Amino acid sequence: MSADKTITAHIIETGESDFAVSIDVSGHRITGDEPEDAGGKNLGPAPYDLLTAALGECTAMTVRWCALQQKWPLDKVEVNLTFQKINKVGIFEKQVIVHGDQLTDEQRKKLIEIAAKCPVQRTLESKIEIRTLS
Repeated sequence: MSADKTITAHIIETGESDFAVSIDVSGHRITGDEPEDAGGKNLGPAPYDLLTAALGECTAMTVRWCALQQKWPLDKVEVNLTFQKINKVGIFEKQVIVHGDQLTDEQRKKLIEIAAKCPVQRTLESKIEIRTLS
């Protein structure tokens, strides 16, 4: 779980819909598309779907990492997310549920606190620079 490494992705249109793309990243292939009401064929997740999922994935992994480091009895972590734009402001709402009957209240509290410190959340909350090359 390192955000310091260089990640390379290759995205190319597939022609399966007006917006369908093949995404190759870190040895994985994903199909992306827009939903039908946005002109696509809903062949895969849309860009904001992937962004929202990335935040949830990172959150769950960060909570698990903390529990492993502390040797805490976390059975399972669950993350529910919503994303919406209101007045040009992107708003994520994130619910983190930690499962484990043997977790103490203090351990649960710490796991929820660490959930807000996942690398993807920190990136989204930081200054980001995007350089478009031709």
